Amino acid sequence: MNKKINLGVLISGSGNTLQNFIDQIKTEKLNAHIEVVISSKPDVAGLDRAKRYNIPTAVIPYVNYKDVDSFSNALSTELDKYAIDLITLAGFIHLYKIPEKYQGKVMNIHPGLIPAFCGRQYYGHKVHKAAIDYGVKISGCTVHFADNTYDTGPIIIQRAVPVFFEDTPDTLAARVFGEECMAYPEAIRLFAAGRLRIEGRKVKILNS
Repeated sequence: MNKKINLGVLISGSGNTLQNFIDQIKTEKLNAHIEVVISSKPDVAGLDRAKRYNIPTAVIPYVNYKDVDSFSNALSTELDKYAIDLITLAGFIHLYKIPEKYQGKVMNIHPGLIPAFCGRQYYGHKVHKAAIDYGVKISGCTVHFADNTYDTGPIIIQRAVPVFFEDTPDTLAARVFGEECMAYPEAIRLFAAGRLRIEGRKVKILNS
């Protein structure tokens, strides 16, 4: 098993991805410790999930900051209080301007196959509705290193699912989330094992 990795988790809502991390850790499928959960919104279910497991939490409301830079600085200040190896964006809908010390140490998961249906306007069910409306036959999820724009960082893992004619955003979301629950922990395990190397736009997965 890889060495234990310390995670900082950024959320904006229900915390379904956070719950997946917690479940994976409890069943020893993911050798990790969640140092802190930071939410960009108060009173969201994800904070309740964290508190249920005695995980430290913080709320840094996006609406309280005049711009992305000041918001990002506040996030970094809070993250700096903890010994974090990897920052995971887990349903976090805002841009985080990544400081030098965290470059290459921030991951995001997107509920679509980047570069399709991604960018600032595409998150959550909006991605699934767009995929269905366009008539695509395949969707999925993408885990990537985050950079300082939306959904453009180097791709680590993609997993695909079929899109059926009768799908709704809810049914497609459930199918994609099943793949997310496998893809994100796998990306974290690869990072913890030192098996990810960024080469320009590509991520090379090194042999163990």
